[in-house]
Amino acid sequence: MRILFASAHPYIPQIAGGAQSSTHELAGELVARGHEVAVLAGLTKPGAVGLRARVALKLTGRGYAVDRALGYPTFRAWHPHEAVARVLAAWRPEVVVTQSGFPVPIARKSLECGVPAVLYLRNVEFEDLGGDPAGLPGARFIANSRFTAQRYAQAYGLSSRIVHPLFRPERYRSETTRETVVFVNPHPSKGLDVALALAARCPDIPFAFVEAWTLDAQARRALKARLADLANVDLLPRSRDMRRIYGIARVVLVPSRWDEAFGRVPVEAQYSGVPALASRRGGLPEAVGDAGLLVDPQAGIDAWVSALRQIWDDPEFYERLCVAARAGASRPELQSERQIADLLDVLEGAVTAGAAGRDAGAPPMRAQTA
Repeated sequence: MRILFASAHPYIPQIAGGAQSSTHELAGELVARGHEVAVLAGLTKPGAVGLRARVALKLTGRGYAVDRALGYPTFRAWHPHEAVARVLAAWRPEVVVTQSGFPVPIARKSLECGVPAVLYLRNVEFEDLGGDPAGLPGARFIANSRFTAQRYAQAYGLSSRIVHPLFRPERYRSETTRETVVFVNPHPSKGLDVALALAARCPDIPFAFVEAWTLDAQARRALKARLADLANVDLLPRSRDMRRIYGIARVVLVPSRWDEAFGRVPVEAQYSGVPALASRRGGLPEAVGDAGLLVDPQAGIDAWVSALRQIWDDPEFYERLCVAARAGASRPELQSERQIADLLDVLEGAVTAGAAGRDAGAPPMRAQTA
């Protein structure tokens, strides 16, 4: 198939969140199986990618820039929902998969251009949708967790096929020294306050805070100031090779303050047999399974300290969690063959339904010209 993944959010390497990582790994698996994949994403100014894209936008006037550094075409635009018609005309996909970052306007424009649309629901921030997904005639839906599917069923009456985020185990599996608590993405919504309080209350335990979302200069200064008095915390830069990060992890800390739709970090760590200490909210319990401890969102810091101490100080308990982590990474619903098959079943169904609509006399499916 010829598949375009589309979002208004920036994409790798400009941002490296869970949705971006999941899309990149999914794209790699699809390309390896002979499918053609492209990505349409938002654009930010900083860095070499932003500079090259700005130059290309001025020179071409197309409304998008394109690069192929990731192994497939990546179209970048200031406003992807405005550029999507031109990208469809230039690349001519069979189906568009819209994701977090105003997916509804992108899907609506795709449908207007006659290209089937599938919404991959990756978060439960409904203000991020850009419209009512139930008002998209003929669109189909995939959810990245049971939690996500239930929230959209309750809010919009949508029926979604559940396809968990795809992982390529070789990108994460590592022989770990089990020497530190790893906290990925030191951001307030990810529970930065909990991580800082834990580090302060447990000065004998080393912590590694690993950047993920881009921090502006002010946010970086503020974070470094808060870490200045914590000798047991190292701030590590974003890494494209997470094996280096999980290679030092004894436990991953995921104290999110928001409803994570699923949670990649606990599963990534499971490939190295590393358990998680996480919030009991959103899709995190689904991701963690038995491979860690969950703390109620309303619990105070004492509950987090108690849970971390149990994981860190009880060797027998810790070993049981490590065994559960290795088993968790082998869950059937996380196996790529099954995930790809489920995804393609939805996409092929959307394409077939679009063809049937044309045969029944619906307007022809044709992308607008650039």
